[in-house]
Amino acid sequence: MNIYIGSLSTSTTSDDLRKAFEAYGQVEDVKIIMDRYTGESRGFAFVEMPIKAEAVAAIDGLNGSELTGRTIVVNEARPRPDGRGRGGQKRSW
Repeated sequence: MNIYIGSLSTSTTSDDLRKAFEAYGQVEDVKIIMDRYTGESRGFAFVEMPIKAEAVAAIDGLNGSELTGRTIVVNEARPRPDGRGRGGQKRSW
């Protein structure tokens, strides 16, 4: 299951997230979303957990908890509505 984590501190690392989520089970991947221009965290991340029951337990246990000085939001990640990457207008040259 892919899990969304929001309201992250810019000082939160992948290791911080991995440790928090591993308390609930196996973590397959951790991805902090970075701003492409500044290189700083955009304040949200995704954690992939392969076992749904463990992922649900992590969501229940971590949503509203504090991580690196911030109260985080944790829920199941929703797929993008149209399945595409970043938005923007298509150009027709």
